[in-house]
Amino acid sequence: MATRSYSSLRRILKNKLKKNSTTHELFIWKKKILRDLALGTDFEEADDEETRILERKAEIEKLRKRREERAVRKAQREEEAEARARARAQKDLPESEREEEEDRSMLIAVVKEQQRRIQEAMGTRTREEEDAEEVKLLEFQSHDGYRAKKPKYTNRVHTGYVWNKYNSTHYDHDNPPPKFVKGYKFDIFYPDLVDNTKVPTYTLEEDKDSNNGDTCIIRFRAGPPYGEIAFRIVNDDWDYSHKNGFKCTFEGGILRLYFNFKRYFYRR
Repeated sequence: MATRSYSSLRRILKNKLKKNSTTHELFIWKKKILRDLALGTDFEEADDEETRILERKAEIEKLRKRREERAVRKAQREEEAEARARARAQKDLPESEREEEEDRSMLIAVVKEQQRRIQEAMGTRTREEEDAEEVKLLEFQSHDGYRAKKPKYTNRVHTGYVWNKYNSTHYDHDNPPPKFVKGYKFDIFYPDLVDNTKVPTYTLEEDKDSNNGDTCIIRFRAGPPYGEIAFRIVNDDWDYSHKNGFKCTFEGGILRLYFNFKRYFYRR
């Protein structure tokens, strides 16, 4: 073991203590430094090792920052992709979301109609235009002996696509097949019925103007002071299952009739 002079040991100790005080590193006890000197520790190699440790820490910190930047860029790309997907979905909403939007718009229309019920005497329909299709009023009949009111109403036509084997082969989502009518929703307002014990009714009648029987007439009756109203709809078999959306209720002076047509699945 090579011996060191007192002056060299003193110089090494002084430099070591000065370095610890200036770099704000972990304090090393003076007696430990003296013990390391007595054991012949090479402080130059220790300094090199410490430098390598600091370099490794700097590399690790760079890698950590790089990973964080990559995570931020990935999150931004995902947000942009979600925004583009939402924009595409708004252009072509799925059927379930479209039905929810229709239900929400119908609820808003019901609230507005109830608020205007007291101020308005006649049944003139005044509401904002909606995106959904509407069934045109076919006829309005008043009772003899008095001037009947035309009831207010809201209605919707449910349309959609049939992705059977033929349509799946010849069409896609960018070029969809022709739409077909899936069902209807009617809300007829009768807030001022004379006889509240009688529930409004509806009947299906033959459409004499239809040559091939593709359409029929649905007529709503409620009694005084309201007259009858009728609409022309598609003539098809109704699905009376509540699970598939059928609803026929009269609550709060509102007759609600929701129905969809039966769907037939053919198998070999």
